[in-house]
Amino acid sequence: MIGSDVYNYINVLNKAADACWVRNAVLDNNLANVSTPGFKRSDIMFEDYLKKELSNAGTEVSMDRAVAGVNLSNLKATTYVDQKELSYRLDGNNVDVDVENANLAQNTIRYYTLLDSITQEFSRIRMVLNRN
Repeated sequence: MIGSDVYNYINVLNKAADACWVRNAVLDNNLANVSTPGFKRSDIMFEDYLKKELSNAGTEVSMDRAVAGVNLSNLKATTYVDQKELSYRLDGNNVDVDVENANLAQNTIRYYTLLDSITQEFSRIRMVLNRN
């Protein structure tokens, strides 16, 4: 992480991109185990942590202040087993290939969007630095 207030957005975007990377690995693992009897799909929790951190600043605060107040150590992607009581097949597996592929596509789009946002933030900083 970059330790300056100028980089608050970049640090948060970086944590979100890291979470997407972890989610991609988890979704790949789900797909790899689609034929494993008793396997239960996993996912990660990140968005709820981000919402909580942003809401800690209060409703009257600007987005800049909310992002500046984010505790980056609380933004970790945690893996959990999703709907462990649910099974789509008699062998106890609950992985749906179509759902996993849709989630993987959505996650890929989110990841590249985050990378683009990080690039734009650095471009803005570069533009300001070049003006002086």
